[in-house]
Amino acid sequence: MTLSTRTLILAAVVCASLLPLEAAAQRLAAERPPAFDVAQAKDDKTLSPYFVVDGGDPDVDRLPLKDTRVDVAIAGVIADVTVRQVYENRGQRPLHARYVFPASTRAAVSGMTMTIGDVRIVATIKEREQAKTQFESAKKEGKSASLLEQSRPNVFTMNVANVLPGDTILVELKYTELLVPTDGMYEFVYPTVVGPRYSEKRESEALGAPKPLGGGGPGDEFVKTAYTRQGVLPKSEFHLAGVISSGVPFQELVSPTHQMTVRTNGPGRAEIQLADSERLGGNRDFILHYRLAGQKIGAGLLLYQGRDPSTGLGTSENFFLLMAEPPQAVARDEIPSRDYVFVVDVSGSMYGFPLDTAKKLLGDLVNVLRPTDTFNILVFESGFEIFSPVSVPATTTNLRRAQEFIGSKQGGGGTRLLNGLQRAVALPREPGLSRSIVLLTDGYIDAEADVFDYVREHLDDANVFAFGIGSSVNRHLIEGVARAGLGEPFIVTKPEDAPEAAEQLRRYIETPVLTDIKVRFAGFDAYDVEPGKIPDLFASRPIVVFGKWRGAMGGTIEVSGKTGRGAYQASIPVTPANADASHAALRHLWARTRIANLSDFGPANPSQERVAEITSLGLTYSLLTKYTSFIAVYEVVRRTTDGADDVDQPLPLPESVSDRAVGVTSGAEPELVWVVAIAVALWGCMQLLHRRRVTEGSRL
Repeated sequence: MTLSTRTLILAAVVCASLLPLEAAAQRLAAERPPAFDVAQAKDDKTLSPYFVVDGGDPDVDRLPLKDTRVDVAIAGVIADVTVRQVYENRGQRPLHARYVFPASTRAAVSGMTMTIGDVRIVATIKEREQAKTQFESAKKEGKSASLLEQSRPNVFTMNVANVLPGDTILVELKYTELLVPTDGMYEFVYPTVVGPRYSEKRESEALGAPKPLGGGGPGDEFVKTAYTRQGVLPKSEFHLAGVISSGVPFQELVSPTHQMTVRTNGPGRAEIQLADSERLGGNRDFILHYRLAGQKIGAGLLLYQGRDPSTGLGTSENFFLLMAEPPQAVARDEIPSRDYVFVVDVSGSMYGFPLDTAKKLLGDLVNVLRPTDTFNILVFESGFEIFSPVSVPATTTNLRRAQEFIGSKQGGGGTRLLNGLQRAVALPREPGLSRSIVLLTDGYIDAEADVFDYVREHLDDANVFAFGIGSSVNRHLIEGVARAGLGEPFIVTKPEDAPEAAEQLRRYIETPVLTDIKVRFAGFDAYDVEPGKIPDLFASRPIVVFGKWRGAMGGTIEVSGKTGRGAYQASIPVTPANADASHAALRHLWARTRIANLSDFGPANPSQERVAEITSLGLTYSLLTKYTSFIAVYEVVRRTTDGADDVDQPLPLPESVSDRAVGVTSGAEPELVWVVAIAVALWGCMQLLHRRRVTEGSRL
């Protein structure tokens, strides 16, 4: 057989081997919902983030966001946050800017303003599509406008239209959140960057209203976001300052993520400010920890009376917040054996530092197991791999083998988290043995709701504990998985945090603080209470209950449950002393809690009734939701020339996340398959022609 013949055979074999991939891609397209236009499949790429390309027209300012300033005011257990984003156009052409940014998963966003020069416009809350239509009209007419949309509960998109050369536009948004201490430690988190998300959707599925069968919906388009390369610092500055008023002296006040200055002004009051060296520190979450002297926590009852009894002004709704201090956890004399399944993300976004942290954490987790426990490990990326066909006892030999198994993983491929969980749930289990599934991931996917649905529907009596690994994890996914799995979420930002996190997990599983929790009201007319059912309390944190009330401020709230010592009962009196006009934030916090239960952790495909209720809550309480947006329009035609450039503000990769996190799709694109096939075939033909020319030359 000659070389040319072998080459042709090789080309034919390669082309033939690629045919099943093309067929599979076509079958996948055919199985998509009707909303997906198969005829356009060749031009419809997988939804994915991408790297920004430097250069282009020098007259276009590609970095319109210049500065983000955050002011935080914490009073007791409530944080009021003001975020100011400054957009400038230093180029020569008008711009339409788009910026994707994160927020706290608990943020109740209740207001936005836009300032151009001396003109300040207060945004209004409208249904999402109505606000979008108004924005697009203003954009086309040459009016400056800003539109704030929710892409996820912790991901927002800001659109600013008609930023003229020389313009400075200030967009300000306000939100409130509740701070609930865990083990006596308060934590305030301000996320700074959205990590790149892995998606299995097509770009066409990311547009329009929610679609059936797990299709795209409002906000999925944020996945297609521009990123700078690994290690490149943010292109805009980040500043944060705040005041914490607790009424009790601080025992500890630190930031484990950023350098900051702290100035105390008497007992229980402190001012914080990021150090100047952190002005480009917007590539990792800002985390603030503080503990009060004497292990005090802000437990108690807060009341807000909507209508002022002296003036008759205000709303007719009254709100309350109960934070009941939990009982002390106790050790159990006899703890039954348990089966642990560790599900570890080894995809491209985990490459390097995040995966090293996950390996350290997993080592600490398996080392806290008892010899009577059993365990297994499943690692996933585009595919998956299992440590053992069945769970094995936590012996010294098996633990060493487990360390060797996970130690060989490097990180690469897509983040098929749902597939990993499905395989983990299918692993055989010994009858009568309780199981805990422990997930370790950065959470960089866009199909959070699908994962929540699966966890709720398939885990039976197993608890799920989710560990977020990295400097800017997807907290919505981590918290949602733990909530759906009746477990606890953890965030581990660096390897040295791993031992304490592992010990916390064992402590939570072995000695839950309170189970079978019930709340009832005696002589206090409460209604619209959230949550409807209180899950078991693993961590030492207050029991949090929101609601509305009618009538007199009297009676008691009774909390009961079971502890390691037996039955638990607490009674909290309701008195006028609990009411204060400064508690007005309870109105927004109650509505945000209700929305979270309906939307954030709800089904992937909500009913029309649920969508209508979420929309109504957003409009009634002026809150940003998946179906309501803030819109501000400066009703002056400012751009009189034709044309303006659409600019996506590029995001930095989160600190320690590698370039491997960007550009990973759900599989080979059909057109890419044939490009490779054609290239191989052409190469084979060229080799054959070259061989013939050499042969003919030798004959001459």
